[in-house]
Amino acid sequence: MFTGIVETIGTVTTLVNHDSTSSGGSGTSLTISDCTTILGDAHLGDSISINGTCLTITEFTPTQFKVGIAPETLRRTNLGDLREGSPLNLERAVSASTRMGGHFVQGHVDTVAVILSVTPDGNAKTFRLKPRDKKVLRYVVEKGYVTLDGASLTVTKVDDGEGWWEVMLVAYTQERVVMAEKKEGEGVNVEVDMVGKYVEKSVQGYFEERVGGGKGGEGGGVEMGMLERLVGRLVDERLKGK
Repeated sequence: MFTGIVETIGTVTTLVNHDSTSSGGSGTSLTISDCTTILGDAHLGDSISINGTCLTITEFTPTQFKVGIAPETLRRTNLGDLREGSPLNLERAVSASTRMGGHFVQGHVDTVAVILSVTPDGNAKTFRLKPRDKKVLRYVVEKGYVTLDGASLTVTKVDDGEGWWEVMLVAYTQERVVMAEKKEGEGVNVEVDMVGKYVEKSVQGYFEERVGGGKGGEGGGVEMGMLERLVGRLVDERLKGK
């Protein structure tokens, strides 16, 4: 578990596509440096957020650490676009004494969003992003949280029809996250607020129980019936109030 408050920006020192060492796991591995400030209490097996992706430390020294990356992770995140010298947002997993300055972040990337535009606004920058998987848009709401490359940011505008949302990076944040230097067309890891997912599932289950959902393969009809009843009740309440 993480907070979305980036602790430092590290640098990819070595990228090995087929690391046959025990710490590489015979797969892709990254060695990351420029992160001494977060390695003082590091242990093998610790979880660490790298551009919003939860990975495991397999080797470390006082100045750098290594992680292995599974093929599925490369497919679902922007880590496959990294090169030696690439900067990375880093955050250690929360501890009992961690202040929750952002929001609950799992480090499980939902999709990658493409930057449609970057618009200066005074000393701030507004980023418009379009997700590959449009289904995540239902969890993105204005003034809500979204995690982008591991950074907890506030959504400033959403357009469900066109399939994009916007966030603004103030000057302070620009100096502390890698997204500030990204350009139109580049990809950003996205994790939506998990609270929205839990609420959706709970509400869905609540109504399914009351209209016999999940029995007889009537999922689609049940959803329509549920919506019709909700709309009908709202209309009745509005008419009674007149």
